[in-house]
Amino acid sequence: MHIGLFGGTFNPIHLGHLRAVLEVKKGFNLDQVFLIPAALPPHKTPGAVANADDRLEMIHLAIEGLSGITVSDVELNRPGPSYTIDTVYHFKQTFADDSRIYLVMGLDAFLEINTWKSHAKLLEQIAFIVMARPDEDYPDAHQGWKILEDYFKFTLSEDYEFLAAPGCYSSEGKPPIHIVDIDAMDISSTKIRENVKKKKTIEHLVPAKVAEFIQSKGLYK
Repeated sequence: MHIGLFGGTFNPIHLGHLRAVLEVKKGFNLDQVFLIPAALPPHKTPGAVANADDRLEMIHLAIEGLSGITVSDVELNRPGPSYTIDTVYHFKQTFADDSRIYLVMGLDAFLEINTWKSHAKLLEQIAFIVMARPDEDYPDAHQGWKILEDYFKFTLSEDYEFLAAPGCYSSEGKPPIHIVDIDAMDISSTKIRENVKKKKTIEHLVPAKVAEFIQSKGLYK
């Protein structure tokens, strides 16, 4: 089994999330991708995040009919802040030893991974798929690669080496860190929440059923 783990606040989930997940699923031939909403993200202000049950329900609505995409409430059922290292251990214990599991995230999140709990252990435990959006993350491709190279060299470890053929950073004894370009969509959860507050439409930003749910529950007003 090839498994992808895509965590986040999903406040709310939107079409950009879904497009990225589908691109990664196809590109890496993943059998299953788990969307994992965080209960209490360590870097977020609790009052700015919608109720966990509402965020979970919006994900269920968003992925209806999408084969191989599912949602996990593992972090919602865990007391206290959501730490990725605990989630990784959970899935490694759940699936067979020969399963290939990837942690999927955006470039902006990866460039802060040195601030995460037990980040060194995390890099030893699981392979990464880091999604970069060329138009947004680095308008100039050379600049983008330089940022990554400097981050590995000066912040994570000089032991990492970029291998062009598989398109990943590799360090002996550690799983690879794949860097992939995805098609950018000018969508963010922040923009959606702002549109709701300004009473602007969000139908082009989220799946129709998610837009209906947000309206019916009076979220983000």
